[in-house]
Amino acid sequence: MSTETIDRPVTAENTCYHIKESNQGTSLDIKDFNLWYGNAQALFDINMSIQKGMVTALIGPSGCGKSTLLRSINRMNDLIDDLRIDGQIKVGDYGIYGPGVDVIALRKRMGMVFQKPNPFAMSIYENVIYPLRVDGISKKSILDETAERSLRAAALWDEVKDRLDESALGMSGGQQQRLCIARGIASDPEVLLMDEPCSALDPIATAKIEDLIHQLREQYTIVIVTHNMQQAARVSDNVGFMYLGKLIEYGETGVIFVNPKLQQTSDYITGRFG
Repeated sequence: MSTETIDRPVTAENTCYHIKESNQGTSLDIKDFNLWYGNAQALFDINMSIQKGMVTALIGPSGCGKSTLLRSINRMNDLIDDLRIDGQIKVGDYGIYGPGVDVIALRKRMGMVFQKPNPFAMSIYENVIYPLRVDGISKKSILDETAERSLRAAALWDEVKDRLDESALGMSGGQQQRLCIARGIASDPEVLLMDEPCSALDPIATAKIEDLIHQLREQYTIVIVTHNMQQAARVSDNVGFMYLGKLIEYGETGVIFVNPKLQQTSDYITGRFG
């Protein structure tokens, strides 16, 4: 994949912007995005271009707005009462908060993997093809092909191909999380959103998920929230550091971790606060 590093200012005050850019273009464009829960503002003037076919990590202390921003991308925050937003998030030329947007269709374009594995109380096979069932697809050849393709992409096929009819609840935690990734990509989304996908896993299972992220990055745009600095450094192309609802610095991972432009970023990465 051809990439280059770009340096340019953005409108958000004090935000440095020196990302690695993909020749595939921008997948998500977030401009002047603000979010309020009632009278409490949770996100302030977020500006970032998330590159297609790359991994973008969001880091920062608890309560800084990382998950709020992630959930804004597929409008999961809509389920919260008294929510108000300003600004825009675009997928290509498609403004996701525009009038008349089909939120269900939008979420099909955004695979989601949560902090804790959440397999359904059904078979491994039915877990994977659930998004197709919801769409009314019942042709067995399509369901079988999707199940195998998704489980292979999630590096799980060889482990479960002989027990697809068994309950997913009998799988290990790491296998369950990879199953949730398989389910998340079964409908072939454009973007895969991952909210601390390894926080409930042991180091071996975490390593498998990180290997999987590396394999999937060419097929999907991945946005991952993580508290683990080492993980962010290992898996991402670009990193956004957030604090108190603001995007403080956003740039190429190697630059952010080795030579950040802002002292606040350096203090967080080196453990002086957070």
